[in-house]
Amino acid sequence: MNINKLFLLLCIGAISFSCKEVKKSDSEVTEAEAEMSTSMKNEAKDTEITITPIEHATAVLEWNNEIIYIDPTGGAAAFEGQKNATLILITDIHGDHLNIETLKELETTNATFVVPQAVAEELPEEYAEQLVILDNGSSKELNGITIEAIPMYNLRSEALKFHNKGRGNGYVLTIGDQRIYFSGDTEDIPEMRSLKNIDKAFVCMNLPYTMTVESAAEAVLDFKPKQVYPYHYRGNPDVSDVAKFKQLVDAGNQDIEVVQLDWYPNDEY
Repeated sequence: MNINKLFLLLCIGAISFSCKEVKKSDSEVTEAEAEMSTSMKNEAKDTEITITPIEHATAVLEWNNEIIYIDPTGGAAAFEGQKNATLILITDIHGDHLNIETLKELETTNATFVVPQAVAEELPEEYAEQLVILDNGSSKELNGITIEAIPMYNLRSEALKFHNKGRGNGYVLTIGDQRIYFSGDTEDIPEMRSLKNIDKAFVCMNLPYTMTVESAAEAVLDFKPKQVYPYHYRGNPDVSDVAKFKQLVDAGNQDIEVVQLDWYPNDEY
């Protein structure tokens, strides 16, 4: 065998070996991609949030091992079948948000309460060691959840007596990769309109206490949540037209999904 043939055979062998290595490398990449995909799926599963409406302003959120009660009212019967709370968020002092009788009926021994100062002053002394007090604009991380206190107040002159600025809190909860806003009792205030990167927004609309469906829709179109949940829409004497609210939001921005849950299971509306 002459030198030229030997050189040719060595080149062919090297190319063949290189191809095998490439194939092996491709296989390794595929396996790595599969592992990454599985990891991402597991992470996505970890960030799933279950939201259960109880009534009016009251809701239960579940994420991993955290159970969050929002404005618990309705007595223990309203929470039948629900797990005990690990976090309790209360927005204001009014009876449809703060109900001490309900709190006493529930098992809250292992729960942390997040409240504004006005609510803290109304709660019995037995809860004092469980309280985290947040003023408007402040935030706290608890159990892996970041809780921001957002102002909630009235703008219309005839409604100023209901909710003055600084007394109550709306809340933005960052849970996993989701930012969830509960408005509490408010109108379409600048602090709501300037919210950013909200995935789910629970927005009130009831007269004379909070705002009209038109004002609520205008605010939502300003801060552009991915989803908006009309809640707290029973007023006195009328119930707000949530179907009209959906029409207004749909007409203004088709990218915002309006999600209607049953906030009044004991009523026809």
